[in-house]
Amino acid sequence: MKLCYQVATPDVAIAPSVTAYQGDLEQNLKKLSDFGYDGVEFMTINPSQLNWNEVKALLKEYNLEAVLVCTGEIFGQLHYSFTDIDPGIRNAAVEKVFEMIDFASCLGANVNIGRVRGCCCDSVSKEQTEDWAIEGFQRISDYAAPKKVCLALESVTIMQTDFINTIQQSANMVDRVKRENFKLMMDVFHMNIEEKNIYNTISKYRSYNIHVHLADNNRRYPGNCGMNFDQLIKCFYDNGYDGAFCTEIMQLPDQETAAKKSIEFLSPIFEKYYGRKARNIAGQRS
Repeated sequence: MKLCYQVATPDVAIAPSVTAYQGDLEQNLKKLSDFGYDGVEFMTINPSQLNWNEVKALLKEYNLEAVLVCTGEIFGQLHYSFTDIDPGIRNAAVEKVFEMIDFASCLGANVNIGRVRGCCCDSVSKEQTEDWAIEGFQRISDYAAPKKVCLALESVTIMQTDFINTIQQSANMVDRVKRENFKLMMDVFHMNIEEKNIYNTISKYRSYNIHVHLADNNRRYPGNCGMNFDQLIKCFYDNGYDGAFCTEIMQLPDQETAAKKSIEFLSPIFEKYYGRKARNIAGQRS
């Protein structure tokens, strides 16, 4: 089990909507290590612009592991998706994910598929939307397999997209894609909105799950609002999940406060269930 924080690479335009630590990458990795995190989830758009060996060296220097590469801003900032009615844009989305798969493979990480899957469109049938999505999912899965990268499909609330909103819908899509490295991930913020019973859902679909996003029910840092994180983490633990947990939150009131408050609140819970000891300010195990 690893407790991680989402961090943006310098190619991502700085914006209030970005759910990641932003700014100078080396400075931010050092801060997150000092705060006590075990690893990071990279949010990126153009990883080919980065020096991958330098990124790996920074992770090693600050004792952090890269667990996932997030594709959200492919849709958020580039507006590419697998279900766009324009075949050129659909192909551009796939090619951009290929680039992120290469980056993830270099780091030993996986890749998530969130908003980049796209939305339904009134001018085409839902069946056509699903067919386009499956084609894209299979292409990226086949590309990722020899690189030992898994893809994690993320269900996203209806307030952001009308396509694949629940864990059941994600699991059904995983079954239809039929690729061993195409799985799903669970984001408790979206699940808290879309699932009738979040705990039953975690248990029912545990075999599909390879990653977890954490946020309070107002999308701010854990402990800021009313989500029962003790019960949630216990549920993941009881159902055998031992992978990475990563915050994906609005950086409010500011990113340093959000990162500190997150780990201060979560560390005792993870120690209680997983035996994860908190790290002190120097980034060493206490």
